[in-house]
Amino acid sequence: MFEYYRYRIGKFLALHLPLNISYALATFLSEMHYLSSKKDRIIVRENLKAILMNVSPREINRITHEVFRNFGRYLNEFFRFTELDKEFIDRHVKIEGMDYVDEALRKGKGIISLSAHLGNWELGGITFAMLGYPFVAVTLLHSDQRINNFFNLHRECKGVTVVHVKTGMRECFRSLRQNKIIALMGDRDFTNTGILVDFLGRPALIPRGAAVFHLRTGARIVPVFMIREGSSDYFRLVFEKPIEFTPTGNEEADIMALTNICIKVIESYIRRYPEQWLMFRPFWFDRNSPREEVKII
Repeated sequence: MFEYYRYRIGKFLALHLPLNISYALATFLSEMHYLSSKKDRIIVRENLKAILMNVSPREINRITHEVFRNFGRYLNEFFRFTELDKEFIDRHVKIEGMDYVDEALRKGKGIISLSAHLGNWELGGITFAMLGYPFVAVTLLHSDQRINNFFNLHRECKGVTVVHVKTGMRECFRSLRQNKIIALMGDRDFTNTGILVDFLGRPALIPRGAAVFHLRTGARIVPVFMIREGSSDYFRLVFEKPIEFTPTGNEEADIMALTNICIKVIESYIRRYPEQWLMFRPFWFDRNSPREEVKII
C-alpha cells in the first residue's frame, strides 16, 4: 500500500517542481536511501564486485553510491513521462545506429530489442515510440494492481504497448508477425524459467526469451542501450549491430549458444557503465537461496 503512495507523491513532486529542483530532491532522497538501507548497499556492492575485480574497496563504494543517485534520477525522469515531448527528445537524446533498426524492419519479421537495467531503459522505449516505431514492451507484474496501472500509464501515454512477461508470449509472436519491435531485458530472469550461464564471471539465471523468439520467428536481435551522459539528463540511445547466429537445428543447444552471444554484448556495456547498472536485487545464482518475490523497481 505504502509503495503505491510513494510513487504517487514522487510523481506529484516531479511534475510540480522546477526541473533542476526535482533532480536535486531526487538526489537528496537517493542519498537518504543509501544511508538508511544497509541491505540495499550490500546487495549493490556485491553485484558490482563481479564487475570491478581489480578496483579498490573505496572506489567500489563510490560507484555503489553513484548507483543510488542514478536510480533517483531514473525515477525522477520516469515520473515526468506524461509531460515529455518531442522537443525534449530532440534536445536531450543523441541517437546512434538507427540504420540497424530500419534495415532490420525492412526484412518484415519484426525486431527483438534487447537491453538491460542500465541508464534509463524506460526512456529508451519512450523515445522509440515517440519516433513513430511500433514498440511493445514486455514488463513485470507487481502484486499491487494499482502499481501496475501507474507504471503502464507512463509507458502507454507515449505510444508504448505493454504486455506482461508471464502472459504476453502469444502477443509477442503476433507483434513480430506484424513487423513490430518487442523490447526484452536480457540481464535478469524474473520468472525462474531462465538458463544458467556464466555472466560477468559468475553463474546467473538469464532470460531465454530473445533466443527463443529469434529461433522461432527469424526476427533480428538488435541490442540497444540508453546511456546517461555523466550525471546529466542527456543520453545516448545506442543501437548495436544485429546479432548474427546460424542455428544448428538443436533448439536447446541453440538457445544456450545464442543467449551466450547476447550476454557478451550486455556484459560489455555493464562493464563500461557500472554506475548505471540499477540492479537492487541479489543477482548471482545460489542454489541454496530461496526465490524472492519479484518487485518493480
